[in-house]
Formats: sequence, C-alpha cells, structure tokens
Amino acid sequence: MEYWDIYDKNKQRTGRTMKRNDWCLADDEYHLTVLGVIVRPDGKFLITKRVETKSWAAGWWEVPGGGVKAGEEPREAVNREVFEETGLDVSGCEDGYLFTYHRENPGEGDNYFVDVYRFVMDFEESDVHCQEAETDGFQLADAAQIREYAAQGIFLHYDSIREAFE
Repeated sequence: MEYWDIYDKNKQRTGRTMKRNDWCLADDEYHLTVLGVIVRPDGKFLITKRVETKSWAAGWWEVPGGGVKAGEEPREAVNREVFEETGLDVSGCEDGYLFTYHRENPGEGDNYFVDVYRFVMDFEESDVHCQEAETDGFQLADAAQIREYAAQGIFLHYDSIREAFE
C-alpha cells in the first residue's frame, strides 16, 4: 500500500499520512504531486497519452507526473515518476523546479499542491520507453501543438502549467 504525506495550507508536512487516493482530507489539508515537463534543445516537448482504461481523463495528453510518497522529497518523486513513465533519467539535469500551484475541492477530501518542474534534455525517440499501464504512447510536440490539444480540451492541467511550455 502506498502512502502520501498530508500537508497543511502552507505546504508543510503535518506528520500524518493518508493512503494513496483515499480522499479523506479535511478542507485545510493537502497532498502533493509533481509534474515533469521535458523539453529537448530543439524546443520539442515530450508528452504522453493516458491509457483509455483510466477512470479520469482517459486518452488525454499530459506530461509525466504523480504523487509524492510519504517521506519522499518532491525532486526525488519527479525523478522517479518521469523514469517510471518514460524511461528517461532526469536526475542529472539541473534542478528544474518552476512553480507550485494548488487546487481546493471543498468537501471532496482531495485538495492538492502540484510542484511543476521543467528539464531540458537531449534525447532520441528511441530513448523513450513508456509505462504501458499508464500511457498509450508519446509524442514530441511543439508549444503550438500542445496549445491545440488544450483548445480541444484534451491536455491535462494545461491552464495551470502553460507557462512551463514558454
């Protein structure tokens, strides 16, 4: 069973944990997730397509990411998530932290912070090995293509992370 730390409104760990996806948070409690935006020197971004079996946003495009495990640091989590989902190792890249945003869902038990990272990395398509349980392929897209997917309503988190593509 995977556990996540519970954070307060100031993004400080409370010392308590929750089971992954057990939406039990009070309105002033949060969990933490990370997103890793990967861009090649030629300006192409690595985006992945969510598998159709996902219960939420199935078939949408996104960037790699996921929950920060209890006791894990956000940078460790983004390294792990990017590697698990794409096979790319961003641990040697400069610290790509850009910003944090948060969502509050009153009464739903699912409030969260999202730390957004961007890594500039030279890689070939053959270096990408998608996690089949999570993704249904990938694409190297420029910012205009990502904006187009967002306009179609099929790019996850776009409004919250658009500056990562600038």
